[in-house]
Parts: sequence; C-alpha cells; structure tokens
Amino acid sequence: MAKSSADDDELRRACEAAIEGTKQSIVMSIRVAKSRGVWGKSGKLGRQMAKPRVLALSVKSKGQRKKAFLRVMKYSSGGVLEPAKMYKLKHLSKVEVITNDPSGCTFTLGFDNLRSQSVAPPQWTMRNTDDRNRILVCILNICKDVLGKLPKVVGIDIVEMALWAKDNTPVVTTQRSTEDGEPVAEAVTESELKVTVEKELVSQAEEEDMEALLGTYVMGIGEAEAFSERLKRELQALEAANVHAILESEPLVDEVLNGLEAATNIVDDMDEWLGIFNVKLRHMREDIESIETRNNKLEMQSVNNKALIEELDKVIERLRVPSEYAASLTGGSFDEADMLQNIEACEWLATALKGLEVPNLDPIYANMRSVKEKRAELKILKATFVTRASEFLRNYFASLVDFMVSDKSYFSQRGQLKRPDHADLRYKCRTYARVLQHLKSLDKNCLGPLRKAYCSSLNLLLRREAREFANELRASTKVSRNPTVWLEGSTGSSQNANTDTSAVSDAYAKMLTIFIPLLVDESSFFAHFMCFEVPALAPPGGAGSDKRPNNDDGNDDDDLGIMDIDESDKKTGKTSPDLTALNEALQDLLDGIQEDFYAVVDWAYKIDPLRCISMHGITERYLSGQKADAAGFVRLLLGDLEARVSMQFSRFVDEACHQIERNERNVRQMGVLPYIPRFAALATRMEQYIQGQSRDLVDQAYTKFVSIMFVTLEKIAQQDPKYADILLLENYAAFQNSLYDLANVVPTLAKFYHQASEAYEQACTRHISLIIYYQFERLFQFAKKIEDLMYTISPEEIPFQLGLSKMELRKMLKSSLSGVDKSIAQMYKKLQKNLASEELLPSLWDKCKKEFLDKYESFVQLVAKVYPSENVPGVTEMRGLLASM
Repeated sequence: MAKSSADDDELRRACEAAIEGTKQSIVMSIRVAKSRGVWGKSGKLGRQMAKPRVLALSVKSKGQRKKAFLRVMKYSSGGVLEPAKMYKLKHLSKVEVITNDPSGCTFTLGFDNLRSQSVAPPQWTMRNTDDRNRILVCILNICKDVLGKLPKVVGIDIVEMALWAKDNTPVVTTQRSTEDGEPVAEAVTESELKVTVEKELVSQAEEEDMEALLGTYVMGIGEAEAFSERLKRELQALEAANVHAILESEPLVDEVLNGLEAATNIVDDMDEWLGIFNVKLRHMREDIESIETRNNKLEMQSVNNKALIEELDKVIERLRVPSEYAASLTGGSFDEADMLQNIEACEWLATALKGLEVPNLDPIYANMRSVKEKRAELKILKATFVTRASEFLRNYFASLVDFMVSDKSYFSQRGQLKRPDHADLRYKCRTYARVLQHLKSLDKNCLGPLRKAYCSSLNLLLRREAREFANELRASTKVSRNPTVWLEGSTGSSQNANTDTSAVSDAYAKMLTIFIPLLVDESSFFAHFMCFEVPALAPPGGAGSDKRPNNDDGNDDDDLGIMDIDESDKKTGKTSPDLTALNEALQDLLDGIQEDFYAVVDWAYKIDPLRCISMHGITERYLSGQKADAAGFVRLLLGDLEARVSMQFSRFVDEACHQIERNERNVRQMGVLPYIPRFAALATRMEQYIQGQSRDLVDQAYTKFVSIMFVTLEKIAQQDPKYADILLLENYAAFQNSLYDLANVVPTLAKFYHQASEAYEQACTRHISLIIYYQFERLFQFAKKIEDLMYTISPEEIPFQLGLSKMELRKMLKSSLSGVDKSIAQMYKKLQKNLASEELLPSLWDKCKKEFLDKYESFVQLVAKVYPSENVPGVTEMRGLLASM
C-alpha cells in the first residue's frame, strides 16, 4: 500500500513554512480532496468539481492553555502552499461520515460559529479509510485532551475507531547517541511520541476491569447463549438476596414509621397555626391597602387643587390688561419722548394676542367665556391703536416733507449746487420704525395706506430736489454749442467742431453720481422702514452712509450690491410676495423724477450730439453695477436713460446720413467728395468720447454712416459713367488714407477699410483697361478674335480664316506698334488728364504699365502659337521701352 501523506515530512515542512510567524506547531498534515455538497433530494449526493487541498492540525500554547486549529491549505499558481481558511476546533460540533459515499472516505465537519448554516459545508474525501480514520482519530483526541469535550460523531462507530487506533498505532524508530557517539535505535510507539494526539478513547483501568469480568467465564466463541442464561440466573439470585435483607429489617421499619407519624401530627398542628396567622395577616393587609388608597386619593386631590390654583392664577394674569398699557394704546401721545412706552405697550399687546391663540393656549381654555371676552377686548385695543398710529404717521410724513419743501436752503440755488441730504429726515423717521414693525405684526393691511402716504410725500421732495439740481447744473455749465451739421457739403460747417464740450458729459455724470446713490438709498431705506420682507440694498459706501465725497468727474463706479440679510429676513428670498408690492410702491415713490434726467440728456444733445456716446457709457456703467432687486425702479430709470441717450444719438446719425444723401442731388462732382474727409474727423472725435460699453453704439453708427457713404458714392458715380471709375477710385483712396490710423485700432472701421480697398482695386482695373483698349484697340481686338476661334478650331487653321491671315496680322502690327512710344505717351496723358488727385498718378501709372505688359505678353504667346513664322516685338523690348518713359 502506498505511503500515507500524513507521514510526508516534506508536506509537514511546507505547512509549517506557510504558517510561519503564527507561533503554531503542526500536529498532522494530510492531503485531501475538497468538494462542495449540494442540498438536494434525499439519497442523492451532489458534488462540485473536487479541488486538491491539505488539512493541517495545529496547536498553539499560551501559558497553561492550549488552542487547537484546523487549517485548510491550497496550492498557489507557483505550486507553493498558502493558508486558505482556519477553523477553531473549540467550535467543532459534529463529525459526519457521508453514508452515500460507498467508499466511506468522505466526511464533513460542522462548526457552530459559521454564519450561514443554510450553505452546505465542504466535504473532504481521503484516499482510503485508513487516512480517514487517522485524521478523525487525531481530531477527536485533540478535542478530548485540549478542549475537554468531544463533538458528535455520525455515520461511524466510535468503538471501531478506538480499536482501529489501537491496532494501527505505528512504531517509530528513533536514534539516540551513546557516550561514544554511536547511534542506537529505540522502538517506541507513536502514542509515546505524540501524547496529545493518539490517546485511546477507553481508559486503561476500564479496559482491565472489562478483561477481568470476561476472564471469570471460561467459554468458547460459540457459547453466547449459555453465557446469557448464566448472567440471568445470577441476577435473579442477587434480587432474592436483596428482598430477604429487607424482610429481616421490619422492626427497624416500624420504629421509623412511628417516628414519621408523630412528626406528621406536629406538622399538621403547625399547618393549622399557620393558616390562622395567614387569615389575620390577610385582614391586616387589606386594611393597610384601604388606608393607602384613601391617603393616595387625598394627596392626588391636594396636588390637583394646587395645580388648578396655579393655572388659574396664570390665566388671570394672562387676561389682565395693565392700566398703563391700556392708556398708551387708547389715548397716549406719539411724541418722541413717549415712544418707548408705546413700543412696550405694542409688544405687550402682540404677546397677549398670541397668548390667547390655540397653539399657545390650551384648547380647553379657548372656548371659555372669559377668554373670548378678553380676546375681543384686546382686538378693540389693537384696532384703536392701529387707527391712531396710522393717522399720526400719515400726518407726520406730510409735515416733514412740507417743512423741507418750504425751506429753500435745502435745494440748489443760483450759483450753488447743493447735494440732497436726507440724514435728518431718515433720523426722524427711524424714531417710528419700531412702531411700524409692531403695526405690521398687529394688522398687516394697515401698511398699504401708510406706504402710499410716505411715497406721495417723499415723491414731492425728490422731484423738487432733482428739478432744482438739474436746472442749476445746466445754468452753471458754460460751454459753446457744437454744430449738429458734420457731414454737410458746405465748407464752413466744421470750423468750431473741435470745441471742448466735456463739461456736458461731466454734468450728466454728476447728476447720476449724486442722484442714483440717493435713489438707491431711498429704495433701501423705504424697504426697511416700511417692513418689506425682501433683501435690502447696500448703499454705496456702506449701509446708511449719507455723506459721500463729491466726485465731479463722473467716474465713480458705484457698487449697488445687496446688504447682508438680518435674522428676520433669512426666511425670505428673492421670490418673496412682497417684492412685487415693493416695486409698485417704488414706482409711486420715484415716479416723475426721470423727467429731470431726460431734460439733462436733451440739453447735452443740443450742445454736442456726440456727447451722447460718453453719456451712454456712463449710464451703462451704472446699469451694469445695479444688481439689487429691491431697487427695481432705479434699474428701470437707468434703462430708460440709456434708451433716451441711444434715441438722441440715433437721431444725430439719421440727420448726418441725410446730409450725406443730399450730395446725390448736387451737380456733377469731381474729385474727393466733401463727406469723405469729414467722416474721418467725425470718427476721430467719436473715438475720443467712447467710455465703457458704448463701443457697440459707435460701431452701429459707423456701419450706418459708411454704408450710406458708399451707396451715395456709387449713385453719384453712375450719374456720369464716363468718369465713374475715376470718381470711385479717388474717393475710395481718400477714404483709406483718412482712416488708416483708426482702422488699425477699430475692427469695424477695418472691415470697411478692406471693403474700400477692394472697390478701389476694381475701379483702378476698369479705368486702366479702358485707357489701354482706347490706345491699342486693333491689337487686342485681333487677339480676342484668335482666342474665340481657338475654342472651335485648331491653331494651324486660324491663319486661313477671313480677316486673320498673316497679311492681316502684319497690317495690324504696323498700324498698332509703329510709333508705340507715342501711343504710350498718349495713354499717360489720358490717365493724367481726368485725375484730380495727383498723388494717385504714380501708382496708377505703374498699374497701367503692368496691366499693358500682361496683356501684351499674352498676345505674343498667341501669335507664337498661331503664326510661328511671324516676327513680333518681344516682351523684353516692350518692357524696356516702358521703363525709359
């Protein structure tokens, strides 16, 4: 038989190497095949594919305690053993040999600490039953010696395993060295080498007793029946002896019975006494319980009465109206000195009203008559106070504004621009801010009329301030008026076009710098003061800052952002229902003030229309900085101002375009049209006025100007076709020369510059071709006929066509090229004759010579192809002739 893997030293060393560092020693290692059992029908064993594994039993000592483990080793891809799983033997609850395996070599190990008992445990298959018995005996011995308990064994007789272990305990030969160093062999059993593993299941003493019992009977193997009968007879004899011994002890039994009877009587007496005591104790217990019940009821009644008295005191205190608060609410003064008492009365009234509502009041009290009467009384107090306070505040707002309007020192006067100052007005209004908050909490509907009264009163003040400031601003700005006629055909229209009108845009910027922050501040103050639940504005320079440095240059970029929302506003957002109401109220507050801004814009337009560009940039800068929703009207005002400036500038552009179109109705014009150089001056001036976002406005004006200029130029040129190309090339050249510098920095003008350049090249080409054909008409007409015939017949057949013979060629060359220098001189004179711009002549003459040489070179190539034997003056000769002139 092959050697068992349990005796494989190499396998043991590989297992020890795999668990090195765990302080565990290998007791046994053996190769097995692992398969997974399947819970299926009874009597059938389902398996998966078997996998080679190694089972290793290891022991770890820790002081006097020992721990036993079952390790499962698997082979890695390199054939090296590595730990796969580890089980603690203290959790081993069952060892079961699979009865469905005919070989009996398959078993399972059940552990009570596995998480899922519904999953079939792995099945281990040995090579033979000896290997199976060997591993199972080793496991059972370790459980008995180390753990002190045995698992349940199913499917195999444990006695058989004990007998097998006794018969198959191997003898191991060890060697020891004698004193002279020679090894001597000793025969010892494996149980002596591994005391903890191979111990027997039946102790030595038990085995000796069994052998002694069996040794008293000398019988053969086949005398089992006789042996059984003999044991029965001996058992009967023992029972008879026991009965006889009992009969002999009768006196002793009687004595014991008498003692028991006396004891029974005593016990009966004691039972009767205990019954009497129990009845008395039960009666006493019932009396005590009755006394405790009455006592508990009295204590509960006392506690309830005390709580009821306290609750009634609270209700009475809640229903009581302090006389000083009632006096303040019904007839108190609203002077500044009495406002603290009024505010305290309002706070008490709001708290009292909330205290009588169901969430804050027990529903049991809500329907009490006294509570209903007190609630009605408080509502009367509330209505009385709201009416008195609303009437006082309406009159107070009107009186404040009337006082300021009647005092002229509050407004700008002749020779003195005065910045509006509402610090005192806001200080006086803030005195009643808390009252407004309490009015809102008491009756939200009362704020509508108060808001309208405040807006109506303050609107008068703001419009008066804006009107006086705008009037004095225009009166104090001294500047001469620029002409509105920039592109008219008259010569003296732009004599004073260079007048400095920056004071106009500075005045407009000052108007915005003063009043836009003021309007934003008023919007923010109004939203806070009138208790709108919307995010408020952060006025320039911080919340509540009314004093600012005077910036006259108009470059103050005000940041109109949103202030931090306080705790009371955190629950509201931009979609608050109050936002619509706020914008409607701001419309009433600030409506009409836009007319004074429009007046400044119209005044600035009349002085210098081009200042609309800088005013548009200033307005756009303020508009881009306006981010707050609570100042919606200010944003609308800036948008209307921007539209007004754009409308006025569009009006100027339309008038200038009409000035350009008037040139079309003039008599025949030669040379550069007047509006070409004047547009360059206009564009230069417009570029100086650009600020911020006004580039689009100017680019749109450029597009409209240049489009009208080019269309008008084409129409004027068509009036006299003979000189159309000369007029076009001179004006397109003048347009390029005058706008060269601006086109390098303005993309829109660069686009029109390139358009003019292309139109100039086309006009030059047409004019030069006309002059060349005029002087050399026969020459190039002959070439045209040859080119036309080459589409239909071969070049060799052309000399035989009518009018294209060699004789005709010689005649044409003689008439066209004899005296060619004079013809070229005539061509130069004709080019010079009608050209008004002398500076264009050199470049035009160079273009003319190049164009003539190109045409002549193509003619020479045609003649060489069709008339190869004819001599024609060469291109080089003609180029030299042109260069000498």
